[in-house]
Amino acid sequence: MEYISTRGTAPKLTFAEAMLTGLARDGGLYVPATIPQMSHAEIAALAGQPYEEVAYRVMRPFIGDSFTDDAFRGAVERAYAGFGHAARAPLKQLNENHFLLELFHGPTLAFKDFAMQLIGQLFGDELTRRGQRVTIVGATSGDTGSAAIEAFRGIEAVDVFILYPHGRVSEVQRRQMTTPSEDNVHALAVDGDFDDCQARLKDMFNDFAFRDAVGLAGVNSINWARVLAQVVYYFSSAVALGAPHRKVSFAVPTGNFGDIFAGYIARRMGLPIDRLVVATNQNDILHRCLSGHGYHKGETIPSISPSMDIQVSSNFERALFDAYGRDGGAVAQLMEELKSGGFEVSQGAMQVLQDIYASGRVSEDETKTAIGHWLTATGELLCPHSAIGVRVGEALRNPDIPMITLATAHPAKFPAAVEEASGVHPPLPPRMADLYDRPERVTRIANDLGALETHIREHRLK
Repeated sequence: MEYISTRGTAPKLTFAEAMLTGLARDGGLYVPATIPQMSHAEIAALAGQPYEEVAYRVMRPFIGDSFTDDAFRGAVERAYAGFGHAARAPLKQLNENHFLLELFHGPTLAFKDFAMQLIGQLFGDELTRRGQRVTIVGATSGDTGSAAIEAFRGIEAVDVFILYPHGRVSEVQRRQMTTPSEDNVHALAVDGDFDDCQARLKDMFNDFAFRDAVGLAGVNSINWARVLAQVVYYFSSAVALGAPHRKVSFAVPTGNFGDIFAGYIARRMGLPIDRLVVATNQNDILHRCLSGHGYHKGETIPSISPSMDIQVSSNFERALFDAYGRDGGAVAQLMEELKSGGFEVSQGAMQVLQDIYASGRVSEDETKTAIGHWLTATGELLCPHSAIGVRVGEALRNPDIPMITLATAHPAKFPAAVEEASGVHPPLPPRMADLYDRPERVTRIANDLGALETHIREHRLK
């Protein structure tokens, strides 16, 4: 299995190489050179299997020779052993033919745990085999950072530095990043928004001297292994509702486009997905683009769904790569235009995108209303991101086809917003009940590449 860059000029890599590399050296994102297929019989055979078995069968063709069968199976088993629900990703019914996929039973109460826990295991195994040490730098709008710190805390071969926008994440999200005490993990509060954090991360990857000196690696959703791990729950949930014998649709609250791109990969593999619905908050660049208005950056407006407060969705580059017929030169040109504010999508590429994705936008007031409505109607307390997905999924679903909305985070990660909308204060699970009492450890830092690189050089464990 080979991996190629969306911009066409970086060397081809194996799965393990692409995982450790993160961003390609030409600035692109790695994708599989070919998409493995699962037959109707192979998909049907997933029914009733434990989540770990589904994960192994779905992901194994993408791994190639990077890991043995036993090594990969062991990593999968360890990754999900600490989840708080035996089903790992249980389904709940909200309405006739509308279901909620709970993806918040991992250690940091967000869907990012599905990928990050697995990556932590795979990184550890591969780095031990190679006798190498890496420095992971990540940018987060809230959930990726806490999931990465939780997955890599205490792993000897890895230093982790997480950039998050100062004052623009929830208190629970912040504390999950700032309270771990292990010396190899570091939370950096950047003076800026998430797009600034993401831009500085890309700048570091493109500073090859720094990149090579610290052994830079990335676990943001730019990392293909992140996307791959998220493909699994599309299969597990769809099969539970009758796939491959009938179609299903998915509504996905998304900011960086990685979670819904995983659904596209599942579709390409053979899962009969009817619609992939992009649900955005007021920072709606994806909805504007998919509505035919081009991909143009606007101001990032803080919201009660902060993990979606994004104007540059990194994984959208992967979608564009396929929409433009895997023309790396065309994608490189679009990304160059994005530096100046944005670009128009060609008519042919837009038709490809609109044939795959639908989209909807939800305002702040509509998000609050949705939280209150679904609590009254079903007893289900939704986080703001999940509420956005449910509202758009309900509005755009075909009543004859099951709609699965991804519940991306536990409501307790956003207690103030949820309580204001519902009148209910969502408690943390017992294992996290002392979160507010733990001492914090954080460095506030300027939105400056030089300052960030200097701090990372000086504070990584040698």
